[in-house]
Formats: sequence, C-alpha cells, structure tokens
Amino acid sequence: MLVFKAGCHIELPGVSGEIIYGPFAPLCSDIMGPFRFFPMECRHGVLSMAHPLQGSVIIGGRMHSFDGGLGYAEKDSGISFPRSYLWMQSNDFPKPCSIMVSIAHIPFCGSSFCGCICAILYQGREYRLATYRGVKVQAFTPEHICLSQGSLLLELEIAPSHTGYPLRAPQCGKMSGTIRKSCNVHLRARLWKSGVILFDLQSDHAAYEFVPNHGA
Repeated sequence: MLVFKAGCHIELPGVSGEIIYGPFAPLCSDIMGPFRFFPMECRHGVLSMAHPLQGSVIIGGRMHSFDGGLGYAEKDSGISFPRSYLWMQSNDFPKPCSIMVSIAHIPFCGSSFCGCICAILYQGREYRLATYRGVKVQAFTPEHICLSQGSLLLELEIAPSHTGYPLRAPQCGKMSGTIRKSCNVHLRARLWKSGVILFDLQSDHAAYEFVPNHGA
C-alpha cells in the first residue's frame, strides 16, 4: 500500500483500490504543544481533522465507494506506544464535526503523568483541550470520558466493542506489540461552553483503541 498526501493506492491480497484526498483541514498548531520540544517515547501529530474523499476499494470482490466521505489523517513517531492509553476519533456526525481525543500514561524526565490531548473541529471552529492548557480529566473509563478546561466541558459516552482488529504496535523500537482497534464504536459527544451546550451529536462509526494499565 502506498500512502501519500494526495491519497493512497492499495494493492494487497484480496484488497485493492485508490482513494484520492481533497484539501486537508489541519489544526492551528501542533497537537503536542510545548511537549514537541522534549524527548518523548511517542510523538503524535494530527495532519487533517476532515478532508473530502473520492475513490473506491474492492475487498473480497465487493466494491466499497468512498465518494463523498470524509477522511482523517494523523501520524505517530518514536519507539513505543504508551503502556496504557485510550484513543478515539470520529468525523461521522449529522453536523460538520470532527473529534479526536487521547488520554495516556506518559513517561517524562524520569517520572510520569496522565496526559491528555483533544481536538474538536466543529462547524469550522477549532476547540482544543490538553494537559498543557490545564485540562482536568473529571472521568476516565472505557465507556465514559469527561474533560473540563476553563469554560469548556466535554463529555463522551462510548459503547466500546470488545473485539476489534489486532494491529502491530511499536515497543522499544520494534513492532512487537499488539493493540486492538475498533472502527464501528457508538459515540455520543457533548460539548458545553460557559454552561451552554454547543452540540450533542452521535456516531456509530467512531474509531477506538483502549489499552488498560496492567501496572509498571
């Protein structure tokens, strides 16, 4: 599979096709904030919160059209994924909205902390909640996340799949770890500002990863 900024070309056993990307919708600045200047075991980057798609993929002889769909693009670099984390993303909502959130165990300068990054693009406006902006994680379970930061309050209710697809993941510089990704998780997302609700949206096609903390 070849992936490039303009799209991707897929030639795999039983899977083939081509998807063309429209103009990217990047964030206003690096999602890592000031942490991008420090050595980290994993660096995350958001390339596009939502961009139009065109093309199709054939899987097992059946064609799946991506025409009129929305894409999301991100990247990771480093030697290891966090030992425990939650990651979720969706831009499949009744209104123009794209959400990504990650809460993870972060080793840092000989210690560690629970780090959070969250970006929301709603009707063309960006909202960001992050550790470096003073976000408070009010609730954090596989089914429920509540974040507060200044006048913003975000609540995510999740109906996670307990299966998902196994994917290779980096561990100490080698692709020896395994995580499980689910792509059809039900998500209800609500965002308030100064007590006024900005949106209450649901999706049946959120992407979701959860790696529990099994100790050091």
